[in-house]
Amino acid sequence: MFPTRLKLIALILLAPSRIDGLSTSAADAAATTSAINTTTCNGLFYAYTELAGYGYIPSNARDKFGDTVGGIGSAIALDQSSWTRSEDGLSYTGSLWVLPDRGWNTEGTLNYVNRVHKFVISLTLQPNASVTNPAAPNVNFTYLDTILFSGPDGQYTTGLDATGSGGLAYEGFPLLPAANWTGDGFGDDLDNGTTYSHIAVDAEGLVINADGTFWVSDEYGPYIWLLNSNGTIISAIRPPEAIIPKRNGSDSFSADSPPVWEDQDDDDVSPADNPTGRDNNHGFEGLSASADGETLYVLLQAAANQEGGLASQTEQNARLVIYDVSDKLAPVYLSEYIVPLPFYDDYTAKASKNPKVAAQSEIHALPNGQFFVLARDSGFGHGQSESLSVYRHIDVFDVSEATDIAGATYDCETCAVADSDGNLDSDITPATYCSFLDFNVNSQLGKFGMHNGGDQNSTLLNEKWESIALAPVDPENPGSNYFVISLSDNDFITQDGYLNFGQYQYSDSSGYNLDNQALVFQVTLPS
Repeated sequence: MFPTRLKLIALILLAPSRIDGLSTSAADAAATTSAINTTTCNGLFYAYTELAGYGYIPSNARDKFGDTVGGIGSAIALDQSSWTRSEDGLSYTGSLWVLPDRGWNTEGTLNYVNRVHKFVISLTLQPNASVTNPAAPNVNFTYLDTILFSGPDGQYTTGLDATGSGGLAYEGFPLLPAANWTGDGFGDDLDNGTTYSHIAVDAEGLVINADGTFWVSDEYGPYIWLLNSNGTIISAIRPPEAIIPKRNGSDSFSADSPPVWEDQDDDDVSPADNPTGRDNNHGFEGLSASADGETLYVLLQAAANQEGGLASQTEQNARLVIYDVSDKLAPVYLSEYIVPLPFYDDYTAKASKNPKVAAQSEIHALPNGQFFVLARDSGFGHGQSESLSVYRHIDVFDVSEATDIAGATYDCETCAVADSDGNLDSDITPATYCSFLDFNVNSQLGKFGMHNGGDQNSTLLNEKWESIALAPVDPENPGSNYFVISLSDNDFITQDGYLNFGQYQYSDSSGYNLDNQALVFQVTLPS
């Protein structure tokens, strides 16, 4: 079962007063002078001052159902009311919810029951950490609970790929992504003659509400699910039709991700790439809410297919959709904007294949009206063929001067904001995008014995960083100083894995054990 105390990273955000073109305090000026990275986004100043911590959850940790706790960096949410600080100001504790995605899927999708885990997180700062005197992991985790997801019919949801056409229909719901299978959904008893059909979810975004309900965004639909405190889906938001994947003239929620018992070289659906809507495995990766919980923000991982999403060089223009959820059971579509994702040069690709778009993995709505966005390269890090990442950032974007594209002109099934080469319609002003915090600075990572590039070992950063959470440095007087917690998604890669309530044992063919890592950055934010 799950170890009682698990180590994890903390990200520290230390934020100053707003800079509006006049002056900063002496303390802010000193922080700016020593900063690792800085940016000013539409007049608001940000600084990354230092890495403050590192930790991990072991790759073979298991939950109360006997299943591997993997992929938990897909999204996280801190219970702000639980966050407390010790009298000496060096230790903190709180409750953190963590969301796995669709289970172990490096060799095919499985009948993984979607879920969310709850931990107690405790952080002890190590102010004397340095490259010459690296600190040990300084965050401990105590496992508390796991909530399994089920549909309105009481059946568990599944991580298996959705079917290529059709879905499940329930009163009061839109057509829902569904997976059909025989046997146990893990490759056994395939000829038992019984066919199952459950809601298919590839969970990627998480928002916890004050009333105990929670929002989850997924990649198959891509939908936004509202679940009650027991994990039952009670509502679903279907986005504009331009985002819904279509094949052969109808909804097609498959991500062309065959189950583990089928040939992985064969397409799971035809055509493999849906001509319109979200790209395969590029659905609603980013989800956040306003501080009062009444506004919900959701961002595609990259451009929709008709807008350049079929190629890594042209998938820059991602859609941000905003909803009024003051009445959670009757959400209102408010507005929609284009977020232009950054580019990077892939040193393993030839010049004609560069630059590539750094797809986004999470967003976080900031109190000042701007957003954090976690954008990164792909295929570099622990367990990958190349260890050196060139773009892993928490950047900033601002939609205050962007064009609201909500409406018939851009939201219909055949509508597009850009051509297939990713050239944005000249009538659209995208969000302001500002490069900010770089994960990959080795002079900072070395303070906790970590590194980017070089040897393949447990201190090499994982490939996938997909989560952001904020916590005040002073819980009694939040002001502008915060911690930011970020975890990596290890794709359930371990040599000691268990699923299907502990009955299905696996070892990833890569031979790796990838811990769920986390990092802690100290940053200065505008209020």
